[in-house]
Amino acid sequence: MTGTLITVAPTGAEVDKGEVPALPVTLDELVAAAVACERAGASIIHVHLRDDAAKPTLDPVRLRDAVAALRESTDLIVQLSTGGSVRDGEAARLAVLDAEPDMASCTMGTVNFGPDVFTNRWDFIVDLHERMRDKAVVPEYELFDLGHVTSLARLLDQRGLPFGDHVHVDFVLGVPGGAPGDASTVTTFAEATARYLPEGTTFSATGIGRTTLPVMFAAIAHGGHLRVGMEDTVTFARRQPVTGNDQLVTRAAEAAALAQRPAITTVEARKLLRMRDAD
Repeated sequence: MTGTLITVAPTGAEVDKGEVPALPVTLDELVAAAVACERAGASIIHVHLRDDAAKPTLDPVRLRDAVAALRESTDLIVQLSTGGSVRDGEAARLAVLDAEPDMASCTMGTVNFGPDVFTNRWDFIVDLHERMRDKAVVPEYELFDLGHVTSLARLLDQRGLPFGDHVHVDFVLGVPGGAPGDASTVTTFAEATARYLPEGTTFSATGIGRTTLPVMFAAIAHGGHLRVGMEDTVTFARRQPVTGNDQLVTRAAEAAALAQRPAITTVEARKLLRMRDAD
């Protein structure tokens, strides 16, 4: 794979709109951000939604409306978060799939998340994995700690490959309570992925906060792909707030191009991930 798959995560569940006015929280803001990010080089959008008070929500109507609006306005692959916030229950998280996204996240284990606990029981992971396969939704397996790599290997061994038979993972690094966000950790995760997961597995890497740049550069060096966005960082440089998600996508695309691995198109991304509409 010579090109770079760029995912944008524009909102998340943790950032406070009151503290970060540029954060897209309404549907119109989300769509506008998506259009700009696609133009800048993104091919996947990782979606969390907010309610009228800008608080995280898994409301099924809002989810369906968001999927429809993003498909109408962009060609981006729509990836819904099944993580929601750390306070969302399993039933609501499973119901995210009813919105019929192209992709959805599947976190491979429980992890401390700052002062909170992001709970992912084994039976829940199995249920989510199998429901995605039944609904022809491509998973992105989220790996917050090194043990999540071997947990995924166990899942695939016991329950089979996902829809499309291609495995794609995302290293989420720098979360307080998870694996650190530095170049050596990316190397360790990349080596573990190559050792324990099926041949041809692709990976993206996400660096939280100030770990964004070292994780980005290391991921590109290891032949991986990138996730950026205001879910993960709201500072572009020291004392310089992010002005919009497209600013982060542009920087990622420029770094990929400099490494002679330019951002791939949405059509190329669908083929890479073996999605149901890849042809």
